[in-house]
Amino acid sequence: MSGVPFELLDLLARWVHLIAGIMWIGNSLLFNWLDRTLRPAEGVPKTPAPVGTTWLLHSGGFYYVEKTLLEGAPLPRPLHWFKWQAYTTWWSGATLLVAVYYAGGRALREDAGVASLSHAQA
Repeated sequence: MSGVPFELLDLLARWVHLIAGIMWIGNSLLFNWLDRTLRPAEGVPKTPAPVGTTWLLHSGGFYYVEKTLLEGAPLPRPLHWFKWQAYTTWWSGATLLVAVYYAGGRALREDAGVASLSHAQA
């Protein structure tokens, strides 16, 4: 069997894994920064909502971000989850593991002169 399909799968999985990992790390850094810089609203009594607010500037647009603890209240619609970067990183990494290690065997160090092991045993 030709190694071209595994090479293409390897190449695609590496690029998807790299890009999704960069997006996941970027989102993690953004939300860590947001949690550190949110400021409670001045003159407003302490309540569970909002916990803090901040303003962002991106591409000429201003964004007002407000962190709110719902404490059992129903989730707002639409709710945008930043989970797909993490899932894509995990799945592409698992695909890469299968393509490189299990299916390709390039990560195995088999030497028939030392021991005669099958691919599964090694």
